[in-house]
Amino acid sequence: MKVKTILVSQPEPKVENSPYFELQQKHKVKVDFRSFIQVEGVSAKDVRAQKIDLNNYSAIILTSKFAVDHFFRVAEEMRYKVPETLKYFCQSEAIAFYLQKYVVYRKRKIYVGQKDFADMAPLIKKYKDEKFLLPASDQLNHDIPPTLNGLKIDWTPGTFYKTVMSDLSDLKDVYYDVLAFFTPTGIKSLFKNFPDFQQNNTRIAVFGSTTQKEALDHGLRIDIMAPTPDTPSMTMALEKYIAKVNKEK
Repeated sequence: MKVKTILVSQPEPKVENSPYFELQQKHKVKVDFRSFIQVEGVSAKDVRAQKIDLNNYSAIILTSKFAVDHFFRVAEEMRYKVPETLKYFCQSEAIAFYLQKYVVYRKRKIYVGQKDFADMAPLIKKYKDEKFLLPASDQLNHDIPPTLNGLKIDWTPGTFYKTVMSDLSDLKDVYYDVLAFFTPTGIKSLFKNFPDFQQNNTRIAVFGSTTQKEALDHGLRIDIMAPTPDTPSMTMALEKYIAKVNKEK
């Protein structure tokens, strides 16, 4: 079956040159955006209640842009002056680049992983004497604790923001050829909003192994997977699939 409509379970990109817009124009498909989850910040008071004192840490592990935003938000609420000596371990280049919103990049010690959390293990191991803080959501990826515990480092997880599911009731009677998911919580949101969801001819696209597992646990058939060696991004995976099923020449 041809693909004519795609729903991406994220907010619409704010940049004009987004590959999603190129995908839309090149393949003449309709791409809509809708965030299936919302992120809410945890107050500095609640972070303190977790017995977290920012002065105690010499390194920060950042796994998302949300983690960057909420770490600096909490730091400001606590009137904590972030020292120039603080080390930042970022899961990807995109997260490291996003840090420039808050710090002068060239003056900071920033270490960057390739893509997956496990890719950061060799970097973190080199600095095993640091005291690490992991500002994250209330739904920590299951692969993170065993990876960090295996490195025998001093690390503390902190809930700096919470992930809540969006109200999608207005989509009840709307059909899309492809639904694209990026987090396990996005899959959970689908089934919380639509407990009787039947996949039928809807193609499911997932990004990452944890999202893949959640989809399979819910009995979904996965038609499009990213990242792969051939398709490192969701848009590339979508484009490859669309070109195949739409049989474009």
